[in-house]
Amino acid sequence: MRLLMLLIIIIPAIEIGVLILSGRTIGAIATVLLIILTGVIGAWLAKQQGVETLRNAQQQMKYGQVPGVAIIDGLCILVGGLLLLTPGFITDTVGFLLLIPITRNKIKPLILTMIKKMIDKNQITIIR
Repeated sequence: MRLLMLLIIIIPAIEIGVLILSGRTIGAIATVLLIILTGVIGAWLAKQQGVETLRNAQQQMKYGQVPGVAIIDGLCILVGGLLLLTPGFITDTVGFLLLIPITRNKIKPLILTMIKKMIDKNQITIIR
């Protein structure tokens, strides 16, 4: 919980600093246009990846499989899309990393390990 509070305070402060530096370096208008562009590209990419993930989940369920990987993909796509809609270059970078399949596949094992640890500590309850 403390880590979350620190992130809520530190990340926006760093983002503001990077945006000010960017505004001074490439100009305020270019910075705003770049933020809008990353938001539009991010929304399009999230839609494309989301539809593909939904198809994969449906395909897995059609064959009687649990769509566990597709659910983690969907979670990554949701978080990545939200981060890309948030103004800032750091959040945009993390958002793109979560939306691009190659980098998302590198991040998914970390997420699964984190979820398993939370289940072991009874922070998440699975009801069957």
